[in-house]
Amino acid sequence: MDFSRLQASSKIGDDWVYPQPPCLNFGWLEVDRDPAHRIYWEEYGNPDGEPVMFLHGGPGGACAPAMARFFDPGRYRVILFDQRGCGKSEPNVASAGPAVALSKNTTDDLIGDIEKLRERLEIGGPMHVFGGSWGSTLAMAYAVAHPAHCASLILRGIFLGASEDLLYLYQGNAATWGADPYGLTEPGAYMKYPEEWAALLSVLTPEERGDVMKSYKAIFDMVPSNDAEKERQLEAALTWSLWEGVISNMIPETADTGKFGEADFALCFAQIEAHYFANELFLPAGHFFRHIATLASIPVHIVHGRFDEVCPLTQASRLVAALRDAGGEPATYVVTNAGHSAMERENALALTAIMDGLPRLGTEGR
Repeated sequence: MDFSRLQASSKIGDDWVYPQPPCLNFGWLEVDRDPAHRIYWEEYGNPDGEPVMFLHGGPGGACAPAMARFFDPGRYRVILFDQRGCGKSEPNVASAGPAVALSKNTTDDLIGDIEKLRERLEIGGPMHVFGGSWGSTLAMAYAVAHPAHCASLILRGIFLGASEDLLYLYQGNAATWGADPYGLTEPGAYMKYPEEWAALLSVLTPEERGDVMKSYKAIFDMVPSNDAEKERQLEAALTWSLWEGVISNMIPETADTGKFGEADFALCFAQIEAHYFANELFLPAGHFFRHIATLASIPVHIVHGRFDEVCPLTQASRLVAALRDAGGEPATYVVTNAGHSAMERENALALTAIMDGLPRLGTEGR
């Protein structure tokens, strides 16, 4: 695919390639009982267009209308939805609590939800599946389970969720940080964001820093018995959320933390992430590599920031190498001069260019 047009006058931010399209339809779909999970969805663009299933990150990140701006509204029918436990889906972790909202909240459940939503919206033919970060993980998991329903995979910020990937993001030099906060004892995102790392570790005691993810999970699982414990739980959720939110940008935008600094968002985001990470994403080890032939049979488009510290480029490199070994050269592989966020200029332009350049699907099943 020719990416020379990315050097043209296209802009993001207040002047995107595509303006914010109006929401055509929205609703809640009951996808489970006991508890009765209902996922919230919205539809944008052309109701007769090529279907795009948008999978947000996190897990627990929820969707926002701006996410529809990657797509030509005259060509695509864009479906956004909030995954279980977050956003406007019900029950919500922030309001209903983790005991309820994290019940029946696994990767298999989310794959089933995509299928139920696809059927509810009468998407009969294959659809484009678009996901970044955790959304890339879920997109690949869905494609392994339902390859016939995937016309293409558009993936940004590949997240494979292996133990070394999570240790890079959450463990680093934490065990020795108290004695030597600037010691480079292990690789990790802390090397680029020392002040934000200090904030993440400040919530924990020196003993708790021996296993950062486990210690945060223990705080989230605690049933507060007083205001102090409730305050510590909220502080932990906000700190966890802000760590990822800030370092998602190559240049930290600490003056505008947006949704990551909002209490309800943080309670959902942090607790759902910790839930999935403690359970190895509810995927067998090496799941994607064991099913690489299935992924290689689908056109896969990948955008990854060279300076991504949330999901380092090595994760995309491992996936691309495996696809090539399976005879499935990625349809697109772009390494941008950006960080993790889809909203960084280079990432947004590359993703938009891919969507503009995809071969058009047939009209049957739409």
